Amino acid sequence: MMSVVFFKNMHADNEFIAHFTSLLQIPWVVKAFWAPTVDLHSTRRQWILVSQTVLAALAIVLAGVAQIPDPLRISVGVLILIAIASATQDIAIDGFYMDVLDGHQQSYFVGVRNTFYKLAILLGSGGLVWLAGELAQKGLGVATGWSISFAICGALLVVLALFHKVGLPKPEQQKRPTLDFLEFLMVFVTFFEQKGIVPIVLYILTFRLGDALMLKMAPPFLLDPIEKGGLGLTTADVGSIYGTYGTIALLAGGIFGGWLVAKVGLKRCLFPTAIIQNSAILLYWQLAIHRPPLIGVAVLNAYEQFSYGLGVAAYTVFLLSTVRPEYKAAHYATATGLMALGVLIPSYFSGNLQTILGYRDFFLFSFFASLPGIIVIFFLPLNKGVENPS
Repeated sequence: MMSVVFFKNMHADNEFIAHFTSLLQIPWVVKAFWAPTVDLHSTRRQWILVSQTVLAALAIVLAGVAQIPDPLRISVGVLILIAIASATQDIAIDGFYMDVLDGHQQSYFVGVRNTFYKLAILLGSGGLVWLAGELAQKGLGVATGWSISFAICGALLVVLALFHKVGLPKPEQQKRPTLDFLEFLMVFVTFFEQKGIVPIVLYILTFRLGDALMLKMAPPFLLDPIEKGGLGLTTADVGSIYGTYGTIALLAGGIFGGWLVAKVGLKRCLFPTAIIQNSAILLYWQLAIHRPPLIGVAVLNAYEQFSYGLGVAAYTVFLLSTVRPEYKAAHYATATGLMALGVLIPSYFSGNLQTILGYRDFFLFSFFASLPGIIVIFFLPLNKGVENPS
């Protein structure tokens, strides 16, 4: 979301924002093709540390790019490199998570993991966006405000890389054989050989369809003036909404979702959490109709964040259940790559749809787009292996 607000502040239109920021998802879609490299070379712990250091350097570069007269083109290139490094770290984190925790622990801690993953996003979309807006309003200018925010982001990543170097566990490293090309392909073939693969793939691709449409256009909706159908909020307001009430609600939803799945099992949680998560899309439809004051927007957004944390916790446990132990990182990268594809496609067209429909009808359309992903849950092979993935 940070890039969405940045480009909006740089006067890019919604179509450009939707198209480009959606294409940043491509490394997550195709990361499965280099996931075996992470599985087979060095350690996942080392991949995490190196990629985080690279991300810190690129964030600092982005801080400098924001100061040039026309930053859009160069910032596009830097953000693409950030996406590649981030997707690589994501592969390593997924495998590392499964290395150091057993199946029950994975279910229990998935809410915590998703919550802190989302908290990192909210630090950018909340705190750093708020800071950029505040600095701009105090006379430093939009470009300087963003430069300072990006520089702080880089500094935080440096600190976290040092912390992880000291604090991350060092699990026993199993010897990993070198794969030839045929064996490399078999890594992916084994993922698609599992029972019930058709509804599994359909579910992964469609579950976040409505969510992806809504989330991509939510920041432009909050920022656009009332005459364009938006709410006319300031950049600082948007950062405050996502960084305060949203953060607290996300923590609650993610942790509660992980606890709930571990307590009663995925089979009993997947459908009701999906209903809660996707029904929250209708709140933005109501925002577009009634345009409540800032506090009302903050409260409704907080509920959306809570429902997101709840629903994605169950969704992530299901993704964990689709992996085989011998290819943990590669299989989970395949599953999350399919998820990223299911987000990329609707996100890419969200700007065009919003321009055609207007914000009010666009959010209603987004809700109806979420229904196929809910229906396909009834066809998933929710067996005991899915209850406690290993």
